[in-house]
Amino acid sequence: MNIAEAKNIPLAGYLQSIGITPCKQQGNNLWYYSPFRNEGEASFKVNLNRNEWYDFGMGKGGNIIDFVMEYQGTDSVSFALQAIGGKAPDIASDSFSFRPQESLSCYEDISIHQLNNSALLQYLKERKINLSFAEQECKEIHFTVKGKPYFAIGFENELGGYELRNRYFQGCLSPKTFTHIKHGNDSCYIFEGFMDYLSCLTLTAKENPDYPNITKKQDYIILNSVANLSKALGTINGYDTKYCYLDNDIAGIKAQLIISDRCEYRVSDQSKFYSGYKDLNDYLCGKKLAVKPEVQKKKTGIKI
Repeated sequence: MNIAEAKNIPLAGYLQSIGITPCKQQGNNLWYYSPFRNEGEASFKVNLNRNEWYDFGMGKGGNIIDFVMEYQGTDSVSFALQAIGGKAPDIASDSFSFRPQESLSCYEDISIHQLNNSALLQYLKERKINLSFAEQECKEIHFTVKGKPYFAIGFENELGGYELRNRYFQGCLSPKTFTHIKHGNDSCYIFEGFMDYLSCLTLTAKENPDYPNITKKQDYIILNSVANLSKALGTINGYDTKYCYLDNDIAGIKAQLIISDRCEYRVSDQSKFYSGYKDLNDYLCGKKLAVKPEVQKKKTGIKI
């Protein structure tokens, strides 16, 4: 992917593909809670006509490449293009999130149910997820957008919002933040998304016949996007030992380095156990990376 091709990708679609959703729309502008800090009032704007962003808290803005470089903490344009190119197929194949002019916060007729939709369960089976865990940990969310009905798997966060996922769509019912599952341990497992969390439970169950009690044996922090890391750092730092099951990509590597740099006590990078795979769910599904993570780590140009 070259610079001209990257600039033609809708920034709002790219943000949606990495789990960053707007909280309101005003004319041709989408407003977000800043992905660079924890805040109570939206100060990050995307202009749909110009396909550019501006963060009023930082006093900085630019195009999609500028955003990715700032978000990934790198000065390398080539790696920003790599990050954008890696998400481009997801954006193009997801027509719902690809249409930023439909305000993604305008969910209507929302209803929450027990997870039992056959299409959603089949999707989880294809991701090799143990369905009993999914039924315990997730809900089934029905909603409409401009009169069109949708349904998705819902995973609740600490503020009562839900991460939404189905075969074709990834989004969020605001407010967006991390999820903290507490069972009184001195250590915690940290994941980027709930699919990796469910994958961990599934993998552990294969080795432990007592799997119905697994969720009671460990504390978990699910970031629901690395953009929520700053919000979760205080909670993470409260644990003696942190086991990080983050993605083997630029954003995951950066998040691991930030946790190691800013948190006290022991931080253990568990991604080495699924080296060669993008994330824990890809490991569960046997879907290998085209580029080895150790090569990517050497080339990221990440700065803390």
